[in-house]
Amino acid sequence: MSDERFDNPPDHVIRDILAVPKTIAVVGCSANPARDSNEIARLLQRRGHRVIPVNPAETTVLGERCWPSLRDVPDPVDVVDVFRRPEFVADVARDAIAIGARVLWLQLGVIDEQAARDAQRAGIVVVMDRCPKIEYARLFP
Repeated sequence: MSDERFDNPPDHVIRDILAVPKTIAVVGCSANPARDSNEIARLLQRRGHRVIPVNPAETTVLGERCWPSLRDVPDPVDVVDVFRRPEFVADVARDAIAIGARVLWLQLGVIDEQAARDAQRAGIVVVMDRCPKIEYARLFP
Protein backbone atom coordinates (compact mmCIF):
# COMPACT_ATOMS: atom_id res chain seq x y z
CA MET A 1 0.00 0.00 0.00
CA SER A 2 1.33 3.37 -0.99
CA ASP A 3 1.13 6.59 1.00
CA GLU A 4 0.77 8.41 -2.31
CA ARG A 5 -2.61 10.17 -2.43
CA PHE A 6 -4.82 9.96 -5.49
CA ASP A 7 -5.97 13.25 -7.00
CA ASN A 8 -8.53 13.61 -9.75
CA PRO A 9 -7.39 15.40 -12.88
CA PRO A 10 -8.03 19.14 -13.15
CA ASP A 11 -11.36 20.41 -14.47
CA HIS A 12 -10.02 21.13 -17.97
CA VAL A 13 -9.09 17.44 -18.38
CA ILE A 14 -12.51 16.26 -17.16
CA ARG A 15 -14.15 18.81 -19.49
CA ASP A 16 -12.11 17.46 -22.42
CA ILE A 17 -13.14 13.88 -21.61
CA LEU A 18 -16.82 14.82 -21.65
CA ALA A 19 -16.83 17.44 -24.42
CA VAL A 20 -15.66 15.34 -27.36
CA PRO A 21 -17.68 12.25 -28.33
CA LYS A 22 -15.88 9.06 -27.42
CA THR A 23 -16.51 5.34 -27.24
CA ILE A 24 -17.41 4.63 -23.64
CA ALA A 25 -17.72 1.13 -22.19
CA VAL A 26 -20.11 1.25 -19.24
CA VAL A 27 -19.11 -1.63 -16.96
CA GLY A 28 -22.06 -2.80 -14.89
CA CYS A 29 -24.58 -1.20 -17.24
CA SER A 30 -28.12 -2.37 -16.51
CA ALA A 31 -31.10 -2.64 -18.86
CA ASN A 32 -33.27 -1.44 -15.96
CA PRO A 33 -34.08 2.25 -16.61
CA ALA A 34 -34.37 2.86 -12.87
CA ARG A 35 -30.67 2.03 -12.34
CA ASP A 36 -28.06 4.79 -12.26
CA SER A 37 -25.90 2.95 -14.80
CA ASN A 38 -28.74 3.02 -17.32
CA GLU A 39 -29.50 6.69 -16.67
CA ILE A 40 -25.86 7.70 -17.15
CA ALA A 41 -25.49 5.53 -20.26
CA ARG A 42 -28.56 7.28 -21.74
CA LEU A 43 -27.08 10.68 -20.84
CA LEU A 44 -23.79 9.77 -22.50
CA GLN A 45 -25.64 8.63 -25.64
CA ARG A 46 -27.62 11.90 -25.73
CA ARG A 47 -24.31 13.79 -25.46
CA GLY A 48 -23.05 12.04 -28.60
CA HIS A 49 -20.89 9.32 -27.10
CA ARG A 50 -21.05 5.74 -28.34
CA VAL A 51 -21.97 3.60 -25.34
CA ILE A 52 -20.90 -0.04 -25.18
CA PRO A 53 -22.63 -1.80 -22.27
CA VAL A 54 -20.59 -4.40 -20.36
CA ASN A 55 -22.49 -6.78 -18.12
CA PRO A 56 -22.51 -10.60 -18.26
CA ALA A 57 -26.15 -10.64 -17.08
CA GLU A 58 -27.49 -8.60 -20.03
CA THR A 59 -27.67 -9.17 -23.81
CA THR A 60 -28.67 -5.70 -25.00
CA VAL A 61 -28.93 -2.35 -23.26
CA LEU A 62 -30.22 0.86 -24.86
CA GLY A 63 -30.21 -0.78 -28.27
CA GLU A 64 -26.57 -1.83 -28.03
CA ARG A 65 -25.14 -5.33 -27.75
CA CYS A 66 -23.96 -5.96 -24.21
CA TRP A 67 -20.59 -7.68 -23.76
CA PRO A 68 -19.78 -9.96 -20.82
CA SER A 69 -16.41 -8.28 -20.08
CA LEU A 70 -14.20 -5.45 -21.28
CA ARG A 71 -11.83 -7.92 -22.88
CA ASP A 72 -14.71 -9.25 -25.02
CA VAL A 73 -15.48 -5.85 -26.58
CA PRO A 74 -14.22 -6.07 -30.17
CA ASP A 75 -13.94 -2.31 -30.78
CA PRO A 76 -11.46 0.20 -29.36
CA VAL A 77 -12.68 1.84 -26.13
CA ASP A 78 -11.66 5.35 -25.11
CA VAL A 79 -13.29 5.53 -21.68
CA VAL A 80 -14.21 2.79 -19.20
CA ASP A 81 -17.02 4.03 -16.92
CA VAL A 82 -17.35 1.75 -13.89
CA PHE A 83 -20.58 0.97 -12.02
CA ARG A 84 -19.19 -1.86 -9.90
CA ARG A 85 -18.47 -2.17 -6.19
CA PRO A 86 -14.98 -1.09 -5.14
CA GLU A 87 -13.80 -4.68 -4.57
CA PHE A 88 -14.14 -5.30 -8.33
CA VAL A 89 -12.29 -2.19 -9.47
CA ALA A 90 -8.79 -3.72 -9.54
CA ASP A 91 -9.92 -6.34 -12.06
CA VAL A 92 -11.71 -3.73 -14.18
CA ALA A 93 -8.62 -1.49 -14.06
CA ARG A 94 -6.43 -4.40 -15.25
CA ASP A 95 -8.89 -5.02 -18.10
CA ALA A 96 -8.91 -1.31 -18.99
CA ILE A 97 -5.11 -1.37 -19.18
CA ALA A 98 -5.17 -4.57 -21.26
CA ILE A 99 -7.57 -3.14 -23.86
CA GLY A 100 -5.70 0.17 -24.15
CA ALA A 101 -8.40 2.44 -22.73
CA ARG A 102 -7.32 6.05 -22.30
CA VAL A 103 -9.61 6.93 -19.38
CA LEU A 104 -10.88 4.97 -16.36
CA TRP A 105 -13.89 6.72 -14.80
CA LEU A 106 -15.02 5.42 -11.41
CA GLN A 107 -18.52 6.51 -10.45
CA LEU A 108 -19.58 8.12 -7.16
CA GLY A 109 -18.70 5.80 -4.28
CA VAL A 110 -16.53 3.59 -6.49
CA ILE A 111 -13.16 4.15 -4.85
CA ASP A 112 -9.98 2.08 -5.10
CA GLU A 113 -6.92 4.29 -4.79
CA GLN A 114 -4.45 1.48 -5.50
CA ALA A 115 -6.23 0.46 -8.71
CA ALA A 116 -6.42 4.14 -9.69
CA ARG A 117 -2.66 4.58 -9.19
CA ASP A 118 -1.96 1.35 -11.10
CA ALA A 119 -4.03 2.61 -14.04
CA GLN A 120 -2.30 5.99 -13.91
CA ARG A 121 1.11 4.31 -13.97
CA ALA A 122 -0.05 2.49 -17.13
CA GLY A 123 -0.78 5.88 -18.73
CA ILE A 124 -4.54 5.98 -18.16
CA VAL A 125 -6.26 9.15 -16.98
CA VAL A 126 -8.34 8.25 -13.92
CA VAL A 127 -11.40 10.07 -12.63
CA MET A 128 -12.61 8.62 -9.33
CA ASP A 129 -15.71 9.14 -7.19
CA ARG A 130 -17.32 11.42 -9.77
CA CYS A 131 -20.48 11.24 -11.88
CA PRO A 132 -20.63 12.48 -15.49
CA LYS A 133 -24.12 13.89 -14.93
CA ILE A 134 -22.85 16.10 -12.10
CA GLU A 135 -19.73 17.02 -14.06
CA TYR A 136 -21.76 18.01 -17.13
CA ALA A 137 -23.91 20.29 -14.97
CA ARG A 138 -20.85 21.76 -13.23
CA LEU A 139 -18.55 22.19 -16.24
CA PHE A 140 -21.07 22.94 -19.01
CA PRO A 141 -23.53 25.39 -17.39
